[in-house]
Amino acid sequence: MIATISFFILIAALAVQIYFIIRNSEKPDPITHYMLFIAFLLLLITTIIRSFRIDFVAVTSTYEALLLFSECIVLVLAVYRYKSKNRTLPFIITGGTLISIILLALASSPIIPDAALPPVPALQSYWLVLHILFAFFGEAFFAVAFMAAIYFLVVKDEEKKSYADALIYKSIIIGYFLFTAGGLIFGAIWAYNAWGRYWGWDPKETSAFVTWLIYTLYLHLRLVKKMRGKITAIFSVAGFVLTLFTFLGVNYLMTGLHSY
Repeated sequence: MIATISFFILIAALAVQIYFIIRNSEKPDPITHYMLFIAFLLLLITTIIRSFRIDFVAVTSTYEALLLFSECIVLVLAVYRYKSKNRTLPFIITGGTLISIILLALASSPIIPDAALPPVPALQSYWLVLHILFAFFGEAFFAVAFMAAIYFLVVKDEEKKSYADALIYKSIIIGYFLFTAGGLIFGAIWAYNAWGRYWGWDPKETSAFVTWLIYTLYLHLRLVKKMRGKITAIFSVAGFVLTLFTFLGVNYLMTGLHSY
């Protein structure tokens, strides 16, 4: 019920965001960052309540992961929106809000079991919790970079393109370090504790590594080759598409040790 309330708050926030975009207001909307914070707090409460029910941090099932990913994105969006008044940002925040709504809608769909069950022993590790939390917060920044890249590719105004390009870089560099820590380092430590090896070329591991390489290549082009613009924006889009495939596609299209 609490997650459902959060879902409708996000829909209301999306409607307000779209209204202000259509109005082409000189000022960003004055309320949706508060709505995003409230939605985040409600999702966090849902995760906490569920954690008490299963006697472990509720981050291990697909349903719990969808909720967590959504709340990470919502929090990052709220912070960006609160700290910046740039007129370009509302388009990006609106797209990010829509991604969060889609994740929550998917979580509530019949194809995702939502039973609150204790995780299997291999998943009862706080290395796993760190692995998932850091990875999802990194991917939340990748979601912002994705929307900024989409905006960069469609807008014509050079000042807006410059802002979007800077936001892509800022979001990816933050997300990259979080994802490296969570997706690779903490993930490898958990894998060693759960399966006795740090790396095994499991499909999800391989897909996460390819995703990491895409963002590594983006940073190489941006920092070493001093490239920016359409090519780097395309890498940002490709990276997030791979992020979503790693998160959901691998589970349903491939079998491996991560398919619990």
